[in-house]
Amino acid sequence: MVTKNKWAPCALAVAMALSAGPAWTTESQVKIDNFTFNPPKITIKAGTTVTWTNEDDIPHTVTSSKLVFKSKALDTGDGYSFTFATPGTYAYFCSLHPHMTGSIVVEGN
Repeated sequence: MVTKNKWAPCALAVAMALSAGPAWTTESQVKIDNFTFNPPKITIKAGTTVTWTNEDDIPHTVTSSKLVFKSKALDTGDGYSFTFATPGTYAYFCSLHPHMTGSIVVEGN
C-alpha cells in the first residue's frame, strides 16, 4: 500500500514561492494624506508606473526636484501617474507645501 502525503503539493508551492525572490510589479501606489507621501520612499524597476492619489482634504502636487515630472494641483480623490523608464533616484516634493518630500529609486531590469 502506497501512502500519499496530502501536504506535499503545498510544501512544493511554498518552496517555489520562497525561491523565486521578490515579485516585481509594473505599478506602484503612493498615498498623499495628512501632509505626507506614504510611503515616502519606494524602490521600483525601470518601466514601473507610480500613481500618487490625494487622500488629503486640501490640494497637493507631485513635483520632481529636477522637473522630470510635475502634476497639476490634485484635489481630494485626484491622482497623477508617471512611468519611470530610466534608473536613478528621483526626489520629489509638493510645490504647494515644500516640506512634503519623497523619493523614488528606480533600478534597472
